[in-house]
Amino acid sequence: MSIHLVIIDALNLIRRVHSAQPDPEDIERTVHTTSRTLQRILNETQPTHIIAVFDHHEQDRGWRAKIWPTYKQNRKPMPEALLKGLDRIQQAWWELGVDSLLSEGDEADDLIATLAVKVAEHSEKVTIVSTDKGYCQLLSPTLQIRDYFQHRWLDAPFIEKEFGVKPAQLADYWGLTGISSSQVTGIPGVGPKAAKEILTQFESIEAANQSSDLAAKYRKKFDEHIEVARLSKQVAALKTDIELGFNLQDIRFGRDNS
Repeated sequence: MSIHLVIIDALNLIRRVHSAQPDPEDIERTVHTTSRTLQRILNETQPTHIIAVFDHHEQDRGWRAKIWPTYKQNRKPMPEALLKGLDRIQQAWWELGVDSLLSEGDEADDLIATLAVKVAEHSEKVTIVSTDKGYCQLLSPTLQIRDYFQHRWLDAPFIEKEFGVKPAQLADYWGLTGISSSQVTGIPGVGPKAAKEILTQFESIEAANQSSDLAAKYRKKFDEHIEVARLSKQVAALKTDIELGFNLQDIRFGRDNS
């Protein structure tokens, strides 16, 4: 039997549904709406296996903050009503046949990346449902990213149009430009246009740094800020070697949940 694993970036989906509710305090409506959204995703994707991955709301900012102290420092806390309703959302999703995985020491992004790559490397189909373009660095012939809310695929042509680089170069791209939403700086003075120019000529930050062909206008910036670029890239890159503690059989869709 061919496999189609669907991985839901749970808080990415839930926060967007919740922010669109007319009364953010009405958590029962949010439970209902997120469940209805999940049911539509199930109907559209027809998974053989599925899991919803959550960031643990009580964890610190993880390993990235250890190497980049300001990482996501200004992130808005989850609304109190939504925080209190997460257990009910997880229960409602369980009743639809979708189990939840809560991260502990790792960010949900890294858990999702590890599971997705592990399955895709066996030439099985994987769909990550998220609006987060960070996952696009994982794109492969059997791994795809679905932006449910915009009804679009975040695929290689999308990345080319949006950033002007290949999916595999995205961590280098953000290493150069930084990620403003996460308070990661990149190389000062290197914006999207410059990053595209550099990564069109060179495959990576390291290849550019080691080349005598790097344009003089960038050489001084690299010489002064290469360590910042390396750290920014490290923060932007997703880990794919997290210990998961379960196997595919545990998340087969349609198993008995009773």
